[in-house]
Amino acid sequence: MDALEAIKQRRSARKFRQNPVHRRLLEQLVDCGRLAPTAMAKEPWEFVVITDQEMRRRIADTTDYGKFIADAPACIAVFCRHTKYYLEDGCAASENILIAASALDLGACWVAGDKKRYADAVRRMLGVPEGYHLVSLLPLGYRADRPSGKGKRALEEVLHWERF
Repeated sequence: MDALEAIKQRRSARKFRQNPVHRRLLEQLVDCGRLAPTAMAKEPWEFVVITDQEMRRRIADTTDYGKFIADAPACIAVFCRHTKYYLEDGCAASENILIAASALDLGACWVAGDKKRYADAVRRMLGVPEGYHLVSLLPLGYRADRPSGKGKRALEEVLHWERF
């Protein structure tokens, strides 16, 4: 699937089949994350791939809206060391992973990390050193259902030329 089609077809997935995601695919996703744009070439990101069922359950239990992490065959936690633009860099890496997942016919969903009350607990659970921020949790796997097709706002509603 080409990049434009992957972007247009990407929808959040919260229900997954239990088929494991092959290590090679998980490595491809992280590789796409590390290739994201980065302010001042800092590349502050680190990625923790979680395939252990018990660890995913523990993480899911700490989140507000990510209980489905426990049911995903894998989850990628995106962390960034503290830099001026860690959040922008980590968000770019997260989005690259989501688009790559779509291109690989995997479902995924962004679960917030930065500024969430559970961020430090997840950091400690995963053995990430202090000074790193949890940017996102990206549960992923093969979809158990197809996206509902709920539309996005039309281009004409959001596009402005020269002025708002």
